Amino acid sequence: MTGNKIRPEAQDMLIAVDIQYDFIPGGALAVPEGDAIVPAVNRLAELFGRMVATQDWHPNGHNSFASSHPGKNQFDVIQTHYGSQTLWPDHCVQGSRGADIHEGLNLSRCDLVIRKGFRKEMDSYSGFFENDRETPTGLGGYLHERSFKRLFLTGLATDFCVKYTALDGVKLGFEVYVIEDACRGIDLAGSLAAAWIEMDDAGVKRIQSSSVMSW
Repeated sequence: MTGNKIRPEAQDMLIAVDIQYDFIPGGALAVPEGDAIVPAVNRLAELFGRMVATQDWHPNGHNSFASSHPGKNQFDVIQTHYGSQTLWPDHCVQGSRGADIHEGLNLSRCDLVIRKGFRKEMDSYSGFFENDRETPTGLGGYLHERSFKRLFLTGLATDFCVKYTALDGVKLGFEVYVIEDACRGIDLAGSLAAAWIEMDDAGVKRIQSSSVMSW
């Protein structure tokens, strides 16, 4: 690091969270301006030289879908065996166009794609754990085995999957940065501001892509 600038190092990993068609405008669970981050993520991938992507990968009839709960509406909250669960529109169904990673995202620097949320009974926001907060995706082990120390997060949505991935990264002993302008949020009833407070309290660092230096 030089002053407030960050120079990517060999033990740094860029993570692209859920940049999929159902999370961009026109998708089933669109994040406003979700597609606008793709050029920034591609520039960052060139600077870091390595990237991991996460991908929501739900079966039909997933427990997080409002359509799986007669009488319930989208964005209602129910209680499950793993805690509170927001009910979402059907999204990122396995094999569907909506589940595909955005074709504009340059994956040539991507070492690994982690699929999550494929267990029908349980959702998964974090790239590290399912929503029971215990079942691992394998991402933590992968990063530790390859001796990565700092994680730089981009993607969708800031206040859900990016946030949970960041918080879990800190818990697993990584130094975590969220690159704000390479993310976008849903902001349900103030969830975006609350997410930033929660991440700040946990020690997650908030930066802009302009802070990342090239060699």
